[in-house]
Amino acid sequence: MSAVLAPSTSGGNLKLGAYAAPGLIIAILAMMILPLPPILLDLLFTFNIALSLIVLLVSLSTIRPLDISAFPTILLVTTLMRLSLNVASTRVVLLNGHTGPDAAGKVIEAFGHFLLGGNFAVGLVVFAILVVINFVVVTKGAGRIAEVGARFTLDAMPGKQMAIDADLNAGLIGEAEARKRRAEIAQEADFYGSMDGASKFVRGDAIAGILILFVNVVGGLAIGLLQHKLSLAQATENYVLLAIGDGLVAQIPALVISIAAGMIVSRVGSETDMGTQLVTQLASAPRALVVTGVILLALGFIPGMPHFAFILFGGLTAYGGWWLGRRDDRARVASTAPAGAAAVAAPVQGEATWEDVVPVDVLSLEVGYRLIPLVDRNQDGELLKRIKAIRRKFAQDIGFLPPTVHIRDNLELAPGAYRLSLKGVPVGEGELITGSFLAINPGRAVGRLTGTATKDPAFGLPATWVDAPERERAQASGYTVVDAPTVAATHFSHVLHANAAALLGRTELTALLEQFAKHVPKLADDLVPKLIPLATLQKVLANLLEDGIAIRDLRTILESLADHASRTQSPEELTAAVRVALGRAIVNGLAGGPGELPVIALDAELERLLSQTGAGGESLGLEPSLADLLLREATQATAREETLGHAPVLLVPDRLRSALARLLKRAAPGLKVLGHGEIPDTRTVRVSSVIGERR
Repeated sequence: MSAVLAPSTSGGNLKLGAYAAPGLIIAILAMMILPLPPILLDLLFTFNIALSLIVLLVSLSTIRPLDISAFPTILLVTTLMRLSLNVASTRVVLLNGHTGPDAAGKVIEAFGHFLLGGNFAVGLVVFAILVVINFVVVTKGAGRIAEVGARFTLDAMPGKQMAIDADLNAGLIGEAEARKRRAEIAQEADFYGSMDGASKFVRGDAIAGILILFVNVVGGLAIGLLQHKLSLAQATENYVLLAIGDGLVAQIPALVISIAAGMIVSRVGSETDMGTQLVTQLASAPRALVVTGVILLALGFIPGMPHFAFILFGGLTAYGGWWLGRRDDRARVASTAPAGAAAVAAPVQGEATWEDVVPVDVLSLEVGYRLIPLVDRNQDGELLKRIKAIRRKFAQDIGFLPPTVHIRDNLELAPGAYRLSLKGVPVGEGELITGSFLAINPGRAVGRLTGTATKDPAFGLPATWVDAPERERAQASGYTVVDAPTVAATHFSHVLHANAAALLGRTELTALLEQFAKHVPKLADDLVPKLIPLATLQKVLANLLEDGIAIRDLRTILESLADHASRTQSPEELTAAVRVALGRAIVNGLAGGPGELPVIALDAELERLLSQTGAGGESLGLEPSLADLLLREATQATAREETLGHAPVLLVPDRLRSALARLLKRAAPGLKVLGHGEIPDTRTVRVSSVIGERR
């Protein structure tokens, strides 16, 4: 039964909320037209004061201005309510003011007699002061802040939208989160624009209050003297005091609402409410409190000064600052205590749980404190933007989205140092000099530079950190000059490509297959796990990435695996088959264009010897002298090809390719080993060097 009734209850609440706002506006307009009895005026004036206090307290407890996005509408409604009450009370004052000071209700009488002592001159002065405070100080300042906030918010919208798009493209957020952030940005712009216009309501309300008071005083005196034949003193006591009380009843809530508006637009973003923010920040400087207390104490001992007040508040302020300083010192000592001592002193809070096991980040970047601005989102860190762009470029070039980079500061590093780690193991380190430029010698630069000698962290080339004035001279001398964020970004990109195979985990592979299945669902479903398991597919793709082959053409890879999976399940044999299918793309990546492909070949005798060692397996059983000859000449041939501007390619029989590639990987890392079957029929091959040739 409760499950049946619940929807109707919710619908009733929604209908009540939908009718509440129109009903309130109609009631406010009705107060301007229909006469109200004094008792109802008392209730409405009290409700107006309570409403203004609620709005003020809510504005103090909000975390962000958008938490009370309806504030401009609230400002309009409360202003209309005050003006409607002014009109209703004016009608009662002018009609029944001759009967006595309680003609318009007890609330107006209290404000006119009790708070002002029945002195209309004091009432006029107090009313004028309140109007000046509200109109000149609070409302004008809040309106200016809202105006500037609206301008800056609109100017910042394109940049914020681009940042959201960048996070979305980098995979840091999903489509739902991006849509939510875009809606918040639009709502923020609308809010500040509305607040800029809503501040005019309060300004107009203050002017209307002055005019209504003037009309009430003049009209009341005229009615009292001419219609009711009262004396001037009696008419002044009745009508003027009632008019002033009416004005004060309206102006005090107006001032409270104006203060709430100022609180909303003047606060700076924080994770706490306004009250907590004020107390925390004012108490964050104990020394200032101590100095203030000492100054007040000194003033208290000056002859002729009010000793009690100054000494009391001076002592309290100085003691409060001293107490806060001791508290901060104790917290600082506790935070710097040795770990062992802290473990002994700290009571046991509970048993260890699996929540205490923190997983290792797949890809992480640690920076020294001097590099924090480069990766701080709030400071629009340049390196942070570069890393997002590198991840996007990596996904486009290699064929899968790498894991998210977890960035943190590490005080154990040098101030300008950084460390790249893969699954908790450092894979790259470097040190930057922010504000300087790294002049890298690509091998043809001339002249010496004035600066700090170092090496390029990505490729190990000799380099020098130079200041800005030395930059142009370095470029003219043939050096490649880059700034500090570019140095770190290039190193990060190099590490990312060098470790692509290790970055392709089960999570990334699953996401890749899900994305591929959106376009070619039949192929992906038929292959994994029906023909080959996911682990075998991961090993094949990792082998390709180890050889520097992109996996963008996933269709060709999966089709080749589907053709050969029924014959073998060996990852090495499947990798060889996929390489043959990707031969055109592999060769084109090494030597783009339709021209001939310069290659390094094996001498016929050396090739025969290698074939006799059983090279169809995973390793070569070579004699030390033969292995040394092979490594030495492969290194020399690679250097010659690089000098000529060619990509070093060693062309060998298919059965030797895998074993030779593994053997030569460390000695000649730039050498690519291809099998005869990987060369397309349309490609012309030219032998430029021969390894093992007798001279």
